[in-house]
Amino acid sequence: MSQYGYNAVFMRGGTSKGVFFRHDDLPAELAARDEIFIHALGSPDAYGRQLNGMGGGVSSVSKAVIVGPPSVAEADVDYTFAQVVIDRPEVDYSATCGNLSSAIGPFAVDQGLVAAQDGQQTVRVYNTNTKKIYHATFAVEGGLFAPAGDFEIPGVSGTGSRIRLDYLDPGGATSGKLLPSGSAIDVLDVPGVGEVEASLVDATNAVVFIAASRLGKTALESVAELEADAAFMQAIDAVRRVAAVKMGLAETPETASLGNPKIGMVGSAGDSISLSGAAIKGDDADLSARLISMGQVHRVLPLTGSMCLGVACRIPGTVPNLICKEQGGDIRLANPSGILPLDANVVVDGNVVTAKSCTVYRTARPLMAGQVFVPAG
Repeated sequence: MSQYGYNAVFMRGGTSKGVFFRHDDLPAELAARDEIFIHALGSPDAYGRQLNGMGGGVSSVSKAVIVGPPSVAEADVDYTFAQVVIDRPEVDYSATCGNLSSAIGPFAVDQGLVAAQDGQQTVRVYNTNTKKIYHATFAVEGGLFAPAGDFEIPGVSGTGSRIRLDYLDPGGATSGKLLPSGSAIDVLDVPGVGEVEASLVDATNAVVFIAASRLGKTALESVAELEADAAFMQAIDAVRRVAAVKMGLAETPETASLGNPKIGMVGSAGDSISLSGAAIKGDDADLSARLISMGQVHRVLPLTGSMCLGVACRIPGTVPNLICKEQGGDIRLANPSGILPLDANVVVDGNVVTAKSCTVYRTARPLMAGQVFVPAG
């Protein structure tokens, strides 16, 4: 046999897509699983297109997911996220994917991993990457996830049924601390860049936030404009790597993971044009942001990164907090695909800052079910 088939479901969750596997359909050895994920997505691909697999040449669609029985009493299922590197035979488990987290509950219901309850069903999910629990609430009809609806999210054409995601106690998901350095702002000494004021925040994922103006930007630029600026891309990655050491996520800048931490630059809300050509009005947003990970500028804010940004906006003295408009409702984050609203509950008691929860809304849809084929042997 030249190829071997593994049961899988190809799903969109939020603004990402991935290949979903049941835990019991995969080998127990991590190295064997990694080989399956690498071949299934079509990596490594020096051409950057992943034409020999299910990936699409950008980090948001080069992903794999494992869903299985819960390993903690407070959850209904476990969720393990795998980021497949496009140009190297490498799988990164250092972070999670918030967008694909919206599809975990629906997948679990459709696969019979949890008992279905028609109406609005809540599935408690334990993410093994971050050791955190979130609750996903979504529509179920006839014992299956009901994807159709009229809810729309930036970056996805069409509409779907609304999925509510409540992330509980999101602080310290990667490093163990909401503010890994203990400060709202740190001054990083970055080779080739100089001193950079940055906020190192870890909520659902670790993210480094800097003011766009520090690198001569506004955070209103298009994805193409930023990625075409090689000097900018090198500088911002250098900042990210130095920050990774400060956050305790790497021993040296050179050994920092590609996927974690992410880095975001923020600026005042202003008028811009989305990737779809629609106008984004600055008056409708509280902050503008561009996030970078895996060497690419995200076309839409990654969900965990946006939740971390929302939390950062609520922490007094951080870079995002000092730039964000003051208001008491949802935080409205302008990004290349539109405006993302979210809520972050942060409590400040003296010198102690605690992130209680984050709430966001997504849509999801199963796209294909069957077998994904990988080379045998």
